Amino acid sequence: MTPFTRRALLALSLLAVAACAGRSATRAARGISDDRRSFAFNGLTRSYIVRTPAGIGRPGTSPGLPVVLVLHGGGGNAVNAEAMSGFSTLVERERIIVVYPEGTGRFRTMLLTWNAQHCCGSAMEQRVDDVGFISALIDTLAAQYPIDRNRVYATGISNGAMMSHRLGRELSSRITAVAPVVGAVFGDEPPSGGAVSALMINGLLDKSVPAEGGPPGGRGKDAWDGMHPRPNIDQATYWARMNRCDPTPQRSERGAVVHLTYRCPAGRAVELYQLKDNGHAWPGGASGSRRGDTPSTAIDATEVIWAFFKPLSR
Repeated sequence: MTPFTRRALLALSLLAVAACAGRSATRAARGISDDRRSFAFNGLTRSYIVRTPAGIGRPGTSPGLPVVLVLHGGGGNAVNAEAMSGFSTLVERERIIVVYPEGTGRFRTMLLTWNAQHCCGSAMEQRVDDVGFISALIDTLAAQYPIDRNRVYATGISNGAMMSHRLGRELSSRITAVAPVVGAVFGDEPPSGGAVSALMINGLLDKSVPAEGGPPGGRGKDAWDGMHPRPNIDQATYWARMNRCDPTPQRSERGAVVHLTYRCPAGRAVELYQLKDNGHAWPGGASGSRRGDTPSTAIDATEVIWAFFKPLSR
C-alpha cells in the first residue's frame, strides 16, 4: 500500500466514523426500504445502498423521482455516510431516492476511498475509474427505479466532496448539481463539460482541508498525492466561471455563517457557506467524538443542500 500507508487510511476511517457519531442509520423514516446492491464494473464489485420511499412505481414510471448520491469520506463507507448525513430522513418526506455508493480499497466494506485525482489513498493510487462507476450506477438505477434523469444530484464529505466536484466536471450531462461538504479544488481542474450548479460548505476551523488552502493536516494527510488544495472560495470561483455567473459574489453574514451567492443565468446557481465554528465535519450532523471535529449547529447541511437541489432541473 505504498506510498500511502494503512495507518493513513485507518486515520481517515476514524475521521469518517467520528463524523457520523450521534446520527445513526436508525433515523431513517418508517416505511423507507433498505436495499443494498452491487454490480461488477471494470473487474471490481461495486456496492451501494439505496433508500426509496414507499409505493414507488416501476422503472420508467412518470413522473420520475429525484436522485441524491451521497459519497462517503476517505476511509468511510455507505453506512457511515448515511449515518453522518442523515439524508435518509428526507426520503419519505420529499419523495426522493437517496443512494450511498461505496469507493474501493483493500477491504471490501471499510477503509474505502475515491479517486478524486489528488486524493485519496488506494483509489487514487490505482487510478480507479470512479467516474465510470457512478455513470454506470445512474444507468443501473434507471433500470431498477423510476428516476428523473434530469434531477440527479451529488454530494459528499471530504474525499467524497472532491469526488463530487469531479463528477460535476466529467458527468455534466448527467449530474444536475453538486454540493461538496468540506471539500476543495486544486487549481488544475479542466473546464467542466457543461453548466452544473454547485453549493459548497466549508469550515473555517478545518485543519484537514484548510480554509486558506495549503498543506492538508489531520491524521489523513498522507493519503493525498502532495498537491495542495486551494482556498475554499476557489471552488465557488471555478463553478461561477463554468456557469457564466457574475464573478463577484454577494456576501451576507449572520452569526457563525458567512454566505456567498453568485448572480447566475436562469436555472443555474452557485453558493458557498463558510462556517466560523465548523472544522472537518458535516454541519448539523454528528455530535462529535474524541477523534473527530464537533460539527457546527449553525446550519443543517442536509436541509440546506436539499433546499438548493430541489428547484434545479436539467
